[in-house]
Amino acid sequence: MDIHERAQLLDALSDGVYAVDRDRRITYWNAAATRITGYTAEEALGRFCGDGLLNHVDDSGAALCGWRCPLKATIGDGQRREVHVYLHHKDGHVAPVRVAAGALRDETGAIVGAVETFSEDLDVDAMTKRLRLAEELALLDALTGIGNRRYFERCLQRRWADWARDGRRFGVVMVDLDHFKEVNDLHGHDVGDTVLQVAARSLHGAVRADDEVCRFGGDEFAVVTAQATTAELAALVQRLHMVVAQSWFTGAADEPLDITASVGAALVLDGEDPSTLVRRADQRLLQAKQEGRNRTVVLPD
Repeated sequence: MDIHERAQLLDALSDGVYAVDRDRRITYWNAAATRITGYTAEEALGRFCGDGLLNHVDDSGAALCGWRCPLKATIGDGQRREVHVYLHHKDGHVAPVRVAAGALRDETGAIVGAVETFSEDLDVDAMTKRLRLAEELALLDALTGIGNRRYFERCLQRRWADWARDGRRFGVVMVDLDHFKEVNDLHGHDVGDTVLQVAARSLHGAVRADDEVCRFGGDEFAVVTAQATTAELAALVQRLHMVVAQSWFTGAADEPLDITASVGAALVLDGEDPSTLVRRADQRLLQAKQEGRNRTVVLPD
């Protein structure tokens, strides 16, 4: 098999693949890497992998492109590594991926670089099917492409029915973008729409396959989640808070915008109806905003 045939084989993979030399300069970039990240091979080849191209972060938002970089560690010791990270898409949102790093060696066995494979770490098929059904039922938000307020209410009623019948506990998370009115006032509604779209994609990527993220209205999003304990709910809330802050937003003349979110959440209680649950989650969101914004409030239920 010649080099051209090998390149075709790698381009046929559904997983993203890229290779770096010992200085972590990108030497190979396949078609799936472009699909998953938005960056073409022309944009990626020759660049230092830690110079802001992907900016891998973990669940807490801590950067992995410095001393914690899996590729750097693998180049150093030759050990294979697998981690779950979030990468920055060219469009601005962050996307969850499962990453595997392996060493590249020459004919003498010396390490000459590393290869990273990465795949989307979410149930794309299940989520896509649900969104297609929502679209058919006119339950999609036209701007962001996620469920609208009516879709949220349907999901909430379905979860509540399961809770009442089988005791399957669930929760609601309310997410509000901080100072969004100022974005519209200072940068215009086109930029504001882009911020909403990017935030929606980041939030959608941060939930699990059995959770639903919707646009509740204006700059507020809502998640109906199957997380059943306070600890599980708190982990989801922190992840949602992180992905908004890690998303890339630009205003006029590509001026970077710092966008954060306030988040409140609650788990359903015995004898509680859906509207009361949403009200409690919203009260915690309001508490987060009153305490200074850019924070989360999750209390034991």
